[in-house]
Amino acid sequence: MGDQEDDVFSFFTAPNDSGFSAATPSTLFNRCSYSSSSSSADDSPSVDDSNKRIDYMIQFLDRRLSEDGNFDVDASASLPEFVAKSGGSGIFKVPIRSAVHPNRPPSLEVRPHPLRETQIGRFLRTMTSTQTQLWAGGEDGAFRVWDLAQLYGSGRGSEAEDTAPYTETLGTEIGSAVVCMVADEGSGVVWSGHRDGRIRCWKLSVDHGIQEALSWQAHRAPVLSIAISAYGDIWSGSEGGALKVWPWEALGKSLSLMIEERHIAALSVERSYIDPKSQVSVNGFANTLTSDVTFLISDHTRARVWSASLLTFALWDARTRDLIKVFNVEGQLENRTDMSIYPDFGTEEEGKMKINASKKEKAQSSLGFFQRSRNALMGAADAVRRAAAKGGFCDDTKRTEAVVISADGAIWTGTANGTIMLWDGNGNFLRDYTYQSSGVLCMFTCCSRLWVGYSSGTVQVLDLEGKLLGGWVAHSGPIIEMAIGGGYLFTLANHGGIRGWNITSPGPLDNVLRAELAGKEFLYSRIENLNILAGTWNVGEGRASTDSLISWLGCAAARVEIVVAGLQEVEMGAGVLAMSAAKETVGLEGSPLGQWWLDMIGKTLDEGSSFVRAGSRQLAGLLICVWVRNDLKPHVGDVDAAAVPCGFGRAIGNKGAVGVRLRIYDRVLCFVNCHFAAHLEAVNRRNADFDHVYRTMTFSRQSSSLNQGVAGASFGVSVPRGGNAVGVNTVEARPELSEADMIIFLGDFNYRLDDITYDETRDFISQRCFDWLREKDQLHAEMEAGNVFQGMREAIIRFPPTYKFERHQAGLAGYDSGEKKRIPAWCDRILYRDSKNHLGDDCSLNCPVVSSVSQYDACMDVTDSDHKPVRCVFSVKIARVDESVRRQEFGNIINSNKKIKVMLGELSKVPETIVSTNNIILQNQDSTILRITNKSEKNIAFFKIICEGQSNIEEDGQAHDHRARGSFGFPPWLEVSPGTGIIKPNQIAEVSVHLEDFPTVEEFVDGVAQNSWCEDTRDEEVILVLMVQGRFSTETRSHRIRVRHCPRGGSTKKHYDDRPKTSGQLNALHRSDYHQLSYNTFDVVEQLKNLHSP
Repeated sequence: MGDQEDDVFSFFTAPNDSGFSAATPSTLFNRCSYSSSSSSADDSPSVDDSNKRIDYMIQFLDRRLSEDGNFDVDASASLPEFVAKSGGSGIFKVPIRSAVHPNRPPSLEVRPHPLRETQIGRFLRTMTSTQTQLWAGGEDGAFRVWDLAQLYGSGRGSEAEDTAPYTETLGTEIGSAVVCMVADEGSGVVWSGHRDGRIRCWKLSVDHGIQEALSWQAHRAPVLSIAISAYGDIWSGSEGGALKVWPWEALGKSLSLMIEERHIAALSVERSYIDPKSQVSVNGFANTLTSDVTFLISDHTRARVWSASLLTFALWDARTRDLIKVFNVEGQLENRTDMSIYPDFGTEEEGKMKINASKKEKAQSSLGFFQRSRNALMGAADAVRRAAAKGGFCDDTKRTEAVVISADGAIWTGTANGTIMLWDGNGNFLRDYTYQSSGVLCMFTCCSRLWVGYSSGTVQVLDLEGKLLGGWVAHSGPIIEMAIGGGYLFTLANHGGIRGWNITSPGPLDNVLRAELAGKEFLYSRIENLNILAGTWNVGEGRASTDSLISWLGCAAARVEIVVAGLQEVEMGAGVLAMSAAKETVGLEGSPLGQWWLDMIGKTLDEGSSFVRAGSRQLAGLLICVWVRNDLKPHVGDVDAAAVPCGFGRAIGNKGAVGVRLRIYDRVLCFVNCHFAAHLEAVNRRNADFDHVYRTMTFSRQSSSLNQGVAGASFGVSVPRGGNAVGVNTVEARPELSEADMIIFLGDFNYRLDDITYDETRDFISQRCFDWLREKDQLHAEMEAGNVFQGMREAIIRFPPTYKFERHQAGLAGYDSGEKKRIPAWCDRILYRDSKNHLGDDCSLNCPVVSSVSQYDACMDVTDSDHKPVRCVFSVKIARVDESVRRQEFGNIINSNKKIKVMLGELSKVPETIVSTNNIILQNQDSTILRITNKSEKNIAFFKIICEGQSNIEEDGQAHDHRARGSFGFPPWLEVSPGTGIIKPNQIAEVSVHLEDFPTVEEFVDGVAQNSWCEDTRDEEVILVLMVQGRFSTETRSHRIRVRHCPRGGSTKKHYDDRPKTSGQLNALHRSDYHQLSYNTFDVVEQLKNLHSP
């Protein structure tokens, strides 16, 4: 339950379409029902966790016994309340919570939503996964690594108890934000690109933790994107269109050096880069590639690399590093000015044409000064032409925010306006889909599914036909990154929280897990108690004495944990209002007088020793501030502020509201200080002011004093904003105040008394006949009619009207006796709404915040203003989730529930496949067809071909000097197409294995080719591994194929048996039109590094 804004849903109903029922009470209290003998020792509950379970159970039983006995120890101390009508519908409906979200799959809380104030300068911004680990990089340069086998473990990390166990580096060791990451299973490392322009290589070992294996200066500007090609090379992109290729030969050599030789290794790699743009500059294309390279995607199916900016795409050959095609988000070709020279690469055959010169021409070509000047001028003119075209015809909301390659070989891009665009492998636009108005921020593919993360916090699941399979609100903030590992899709939210979703979701597994987890609520939930003091005072542009502040807040603050103070008319006048409006336009606020009030109240509360200021907001004469006790500070954060002017034209702050929102114990509380329209007859205007405030208040300004770190240190993520849709279909946006678990409204609401004279009012006040006076109260009348403060509650008023008084006149004789003789009224009020749908609701995860009023009075002895200050003390219960215990229970259910095991076993089956050969020999540009047969009658098989490593063949025909390649990439002399694919049931896929002509030992220094014509005449061998998986399998079946190329010819064929297996069976089956599989599947072959050629 880490996020609250995302927990808006209908009432919980136990699902009955799955055929499984929820756990019964008889099993809930059986310790054996939640213990798992199959769990690993690392995941077993600790003594502390077991003790917490017992405490939570006892607390749960105490609450149930209190309910059964109809006895509430707090009831005697609670004041009776007046409840407004019309609070159960529309935007005034209480946001419904539940132990387990019924409208989304149950999630694994890897890293619960952290408080923003604890993350200043260290937010997690990117994420990737290996076969066994989940890596996340922060804007401070630090890394956090989770072992996928220990995700269900108790939180013992150094950051927070509720976070799953992890290993981390110290950001001070690096100091530069992690911008992008890519996992390299072949080398067992993770590569990261940083804001300082460096690329770093990381290894994780049990003994030494996370270690930097290699680092070099790759770009002058930040490394914005990074990818590993099908040939093991690293491609990196930066600002201004900078694109570099780092050949695996140089990387592998540097990684093999000792630690003391790291400096030499860095220098060697730094000079080994290839600039693919320089190879196309003579053709006039380099001038079109000047935008920031924000995305790099490796297409292992066709051995290509996609580079993308916000509005432009470029397609490259991964082996030759030649440019194939440049086009924009509209699908229009982006070529040089002389368009007639180059054809439109629109078909598969045309896509094979490369815009490049031969290697000989590249080595011999040189441009003179005038030729270079001409190219520069033509490039500038072309840039102007393209910018003008984009300005007129290209919608900026279509800028690319995410790019992935799906299992069928198609390219999917997500845009800032929520559109999902589909392209074929050659860059031809096919169609688009729109299921959300919010911007797409990230995408991920695996097998037959596509996941899309939006700025609204929503995750959607699509099939490869673009059909929407499901969607849910995954986080309360934008989703900025996704990764897959251990059978989970992990989502990283902008606030730094990480959740895991089963890759089968949405599916029948969700219903079983949801019912089981909800049945164990009592094991992982607890109740926190706290008191809140809320005070309001219209100070009438005056200043208060110390005694007045003590009388108002100081004497009551000793027994509370949170203090909220709201002031009105701190300062007024045309000049003040104009200055305030001007400040608001540039994001400024506050005044010397407002600061004086904050300092004085803080001094009264013993700020620093007892309380700490959490947040504040000022709008002209309106001021609100929140203080929390020091021992509560670790649990309070995400403090935001808002202001809504209601004065002239809804633009001037003489009337309006200011608010502060914060999160405490993972629940959202809002405090709103209001000053509404004055005068007896302005009831409708006051109602309209409230409605305007409630609907439009947006907490968009951070206002936290809990962490004095420089907010500017945070390295932000671009978050496009669209609509506020939170479901699969667009729904009416709910105001932010509607999503709070508790709201307290306080202020000078200005509601008066109707149908009563001044003298009658004074008489009733002197006799303390407040019951009769309340019948004349405009506010109660409007609340009863459902016109204002719908569904909110106020303690019954037992104090005299607080307006209007003569200053510095004590007692009830101080009421206005001047010429106007304003009728006394309860203008200054405090109302609230908690999570209760019914007055008798008890605090639980279904009703997480329950409050009552223990004190509601006015300080009649204070005479510094024409209003009396009012205060209210709330006794609040908050139900919270112990995420550490909940995560363990989640793992116990997954590991021990027989129904779930059966379902997962069925879903994760790997289809049986056979391969036509396991030995291939190539020479003289040979090609061989490798046939892969799916023998399953009903299940689709997904395959991927990788290169385990490369060996030299000696004169005896045996393989020696086995060398792994980065990311299991192919050697440059071998072409495997397609490298990934889908095989339908009972069909065959054909893969071409081709020897490229004239293998060389070419090297690059500072982007210049060396040894271009030095032919490699050695016999070499590679071990190809065909990995096959099922639709949801987390394991793979592997087939190994030896491929040897022999430039010298000879008798090496005698060492091979190239006869196809079960050829008769293959011929009896139909050939399948192969489909391609995403390169970034989470399944990788095991124990490849220890493989040796026989």
